[in-house]
Amino acid sequence: MSLNETQKAEVARWLEQGLKLSEIQKRIETDFDLHPTYMEVKLLISELNVLPKDPAATPAPKSQLTQPQAPAAPDKAAPKPGGISVTVDQIARPGAVASGSVTFSDGQSATWYLDEAMRLGLMSKQPGYKPPAADMQEFQVALQRELARAGF
Repeated sequence: MSLNETQKAEVARWLEQGLKLSEIQKRIETDFDLHPTYMEVKLLISELNVLPKDPAATPAPKSQLTQPQAPAAPDKAAPKPGGISVTVDQIARPGAVASGSVTFSDGQSATWYLDEAMRLGLMSKQPGYKPPAADMQEFQVALQRELARAGF
């Protein structure tokens, strides 16, 4: 999907207004007469370096929080000092299209997954942990890079 600078600015404005990715996908279809996939919209958002507004936080179902955290044969990647490292499991967790782990710049680690609707989930090993915003942006870029390497 190729957008010109004016269209990219419009998408960034939609993000700042709090539109969800699915809503942005529909707006691109109606306003620009393009038909992007949900993943293409996610990649576009990443390229724009604009973080979507957080919807009202809703707690994850208890079953998600208590699932075993052991990844199935992850590719090992050493964290770079002050940066983050992302691994992709060779075999995705049950119910996930892809999964893996991430270590943030402060040394905290978490398990990530993409569900069948391509929604990103993050389960920290430390209850209540929230990674720094800059780490989350770097994580999304690194995740896209690793998923591309893995053929997604």
